[in-house]
Amino acid sequence: MATGEVFPEDRLVRFVLGPEDRIVPDVAAKLPGRGVWVCASRDAVTRAIKRGGFARSLKQPVQVAPGLADQIESLLARRCLDLLGLMRRAGAITTGFDQVEAAIRRARPHAMIEASDGAEDGREKLFKLALGLWGALPHLSAAFTASEMGVALGRDHVVHAVVLDERMAQRWAAETGRLSGFRAIVPASWPDSWRSSQGGRPDAGQDVDRAAPASGDGEGGREDRGREDSE
Repeated sequence: MATGEVFPEDRLVRFVLGPEDRIVPDVAAKLPGRGVWVCASRDAVTRAIKRGGFARSLKQPVQVAPGLADQIESLLARRCLDLLGLMRRAGAITTGFDQVEAAIRRARPHAMIEASDGAEDGREKLFKLALGLWGALPHLSAAFTASEMGVALGRDHVVHAVVLDERMAQRWAAETGRLSGFRAIVPASWPDSWRSSQGGRPDAGQDVDRAAPASGDGEGGREDRGREDSE
């Protein structure tokens, strides 16, 4: 059931046909072979499975492993954590309450990253500081625990982090945007004023679950980028 709608690649997840006709998620969009794109949300993937969208798009029977949506969530989360490490090596991220506070005072932050299990008082102080100095909050996210962030950033634990590099912040927003279709990017307990600046897409989880066949040119998603999202 094609709709004619076209979505950018950062709102989609690519899949390819693997050994034994098994559907394989290709979250980096680099695997060779014909690709099928599905909107990046748990509901979309679940509906594509139930409605036989993969088989119809590929025009052959396929095998779908149990827990495919959970597998995608894990892969997308790994990409986010790897990006944290890349930002650390590039000197594009600052961690620690005092260091983050000083960084926000020096320059406009492009992304603020909080541990999902961090204390409210420190987070509130930093958010209010950024809002007061710069007139608006940057991209906010809290998808990982302090321990997970610490491992990614080479520390025991990290509760507060800020990204001042705009390009890196845009990459972080894109990666967490896809992840937001599979898990909460900010806790439900956050006030609405903070949640409005979260990394999740406003349409995450809505019924845009139609998968489209790619060009099948074997170049790992280069020719099928930005494809129509249809079943």
